[in-house]
Amino acid sequence: MSIQVGEKAPVLSLFDTEKNQVALGASDKNTVVLFFPLAFTGVCTAELCNIRDNIALYNNTNATVLGVSVDSLFTLGKFKEEQKLNFPLLSDFNKDAAKAFGVLYETFPAFGMQGVSKRAAFVIDKEGVVRYAEVCPTPGDLPSFTAIQECLAGLN
Repeated sequence: MSIQVGEKAPVLSLFDTEKNQVALGASDKNTVVLFFPLAFTGVCTAELCNIRDNIALYNNTNATVLGVSVDSLFTLGKFKEEQKLNFPLLSDFNKDAAKAFGVLYETFPAFGMQGVSKRAAFVIDKEGVVRYAEVCPTPGDLPSFTAIQECLAGLN
């Protein structure tokens, strides 16, 4: 079962594409954590490019956006560069974050791959409490960007 609204977010660190450790669940800002299955796929690219194109909406609510996938930090670095993404991508290669948040597929619906994260969105407030949680029913569904922004607006 995934982390629910009102629960404390798991605190753990992942590496970003610049090889820096970034903490999830512990920040002086509200944080949007977006789990996505795989870099370079159509729906994931559309999701993250939507965030890129609307980053001002998140910045204006004093929020940090973090994209998380099981891809290596090197794959994510190339993906970030090609898509000109303007927020950090974190590698959950060992699947620790996806397991802690309860968003790991046993078997991914496409190609029978194991150990791929579900598409999910979480808003974590400055105290580390989950204020919004959405796990998409299928990998082809996108999270509600409007609901995420409404949640962030309510936290300020």
